[in-house]
Amino acid sequence: MKRLFKYSLIVCLGFSMAACTDLEEDLVGDITEDIVVEGINIGGPGSSDGALTALYGELRNAGTANHGGYYSIQEITTDEMFIGAKGGDWFDGGDLIRLHQHTYTPNHPFINGTWVQTYNAIATANDNLGSGNLSDAEVAQARAVRAYFYWRLLDSYGRVKLATETNQDPPQASRQEVFNFVESELLAALGISEVSESMDLSNSQLADGGSAYSMNRYGAMGILAKLYLNAEVYTGTPMYDKAEIAASYIIDSGQYVLCGEGCSVPNLGKRPRVDSDPAELEGYAAVFAANNEGNPEHIFSVRYDEATGAGMNFSQMNLHYSSQFTWNFQEQPWNGYATLEEFYNSYEDGDARKENNFIVGPQLDFSGSALLDYAADDDDIQLNYTPEINELAPNSLREAGARPAKFSYKQFGRSDMDNDFPIVRLGEVYLIRAEAVARQAGNWTAAEADVNVLRARAGVSEYNGNLTEEEFLAERGREMFQETARRTDLIRFGKYNDEWWEKPASEPYLNIFPIPQEQINAGGGLTQNPGY
Repeated sequence: MKRLFKYSLIVCLGFSMAACTDLEEDLVGDITEDIVVEGINIGGPGSSDGALTALYGELRNAGTANHGGYYSIQEITTDEMFIGAKGGDWFDGGDLIRLHQHTYTPNHPFINGTWVQTYNAIATANDNLGSGNLSDAEVAQARAVRAYFYWRLLDSYGRVKLATETNQDPPQASRQEVFNFVESELLAALGISEVSESMDLSNSQLADGGSAYSMNRYGAMGILAKLYLNAEVYTGTPMYDKAEIAASYIIDSGQYVLCGEGCSVPNLGKRPRVDSDPAELEGYAAVFAANNEGNPEHIFSVRYDEATGAGMNFSQMNLHYSSQFTWNFQEQPWNGYATLEEFYNSYEDGDARKENNFIVGPQLDFSGSALLDYAADDDDIQLNYTPEINELAPNSLREAGARPAKFSYKQFGRSDMDNDFPIVRLGEVYLIRAEAVARQAGNWTAAEADVNVLRARAGVSEYNGNLTEEEFLAERGREMFQETARRTDLIRFGKYNDEWWEKPASEPYLNIFPIPQEQINAGGGLTQNPGY
C-alpha cells in the first residue's frame, strides 16, 4: 500500500512547562516519494484517504483536544476545571485566571485562537466544496462538517460571518441567521426539509451508519439534536420537541449500543507490578481508552493517532511532571489542568465514572514504588494528587486538584495521544432526549428512564421519582466531563454566571464570547458583541 507523507516541524519559541500556544507551523522538508509499509493500514474515512482528508483533519487542528483554543475556552471557563498559577508557572500573563473568573476581554489570545482555528477549518470545507471534485456523498459530508464548525461559532460567539465560498467576505450575520444556516445545511445533508416523526432519510447522500470518522446520518442528526436542545438560548424559541425526535431517531435505529458489561479493551496503561491496574478497561472506561477506535457508542468521532493524527495532548496538559515515570511517557507533562474540588465531590463513591475520570491520591511509578516529587511544595515528598486546592493564584500547590483521566493514558505514550474524541456518542444522545422530554413535560422525573440507563452502567442507584433540574445538570456533568459540553450546559441551565470556587458571580453578557479585537481591527465590518 502506498502513502505520500509530508513531515513538518512545529516550532515553539519560548516554550515553558506552562505550554506552547503558538499554533504556527514551519515546513522544513517534504518526502515526496511514495513510502510502502507492508501490513500497515492507516487509511479509511477521515484519516489519510479520500477527498475530505484535510477537512476531517481540521477536527484535530481546530483545538478539539489540546491547549490554547476551543477545548480550553469551553472547559476552564466552567466549574469543571481550572489551571492554577504555580508561581510564574502557568501564570501566562493572567490569561488562564481571566478565563476562570470570567474577566476575559476581546484581546484574549485563546478567544482569538479559537476563532482563527475554526475559520481555517471552514475555509478547508469551502475549498473542498468549491473544487468541483466531490461526489454527491462527499458534498453532503463537507456541508455537514462545515455546519458543525459553524455550530461551534454560533455557540461561542453568536454573531459571525457565514462564509460559504473561498475568499468570500460576507457581512456579519445575526445569531438567528447563523442558527438558520446550521439547521438548513444539516437538513440538506440529511435530505429532509424538517425533523419530524414522519421524516424519511432515504434520499440522504450521507451513509446509513459506517465509520465514526466520517459524517453519516446519525452524526448529522446528533449535531441537530445539540442545536435544537440549545435553540432557546440561541434564538429565544424552544425546540425541545425536535431535539427529542432527533435523539430518538438515533437511539431507535439500533445502529449504536452503549458500551457496558462485556464491552472492553486491553488496558494499555497497565503496570505489570501494580495489581490495582486492571488488565481490561470495560464499559464507560472503554469508550475513552487509548484503543477506543470502533467503540460501539461512537457516532461521530475525531480520529487521533500519536503518529499520523496528532493534536490530543491531555497527558501533557493534566499530569504532574513526575507522572512521566508512571506511564514512561516520551516527554515530561506540563502540570496544568485540574478538577475543581466541588465538581469532583459531585460523584458518589462507587460511581464507575468517578474512578475512570480522575486520578487522586499517592502515586506510584511503573514498578509500583512511590513516585517522588523532589521539588514538592508540601510536607510529603511522594506525589499525591489531592482533591483539595489551596488557591487559584499566585501559589497553587503543584499537586492540588484531582487530575482529569477520562481519556486514559498508555505506557510509553508520546506527547500526542491515540484516544479518539467523540463529538456525538450514544451516551450523550440519551441525555439529550431525557432533557428534551423533561422540559416539554415540565417535570424532571420524565427524564429518569433515559438517565437511569446511564446510571446503571455507572453502577449507581437509579432515580425513582426524585430527579430534579439541579440533579439532572449534575448528572449530565458526571457523564459528560471533559467532553467540552459543560459551558453550553451551564448557560442553558442559567448557571454559567453563578459564583463558584475562586470565581465571583458574572454578568450574562459573558455567556457569549467577545468578537476578537484582532478580527475587528482587520476590517470587514465586524462589530463587537454587547457588553464588551
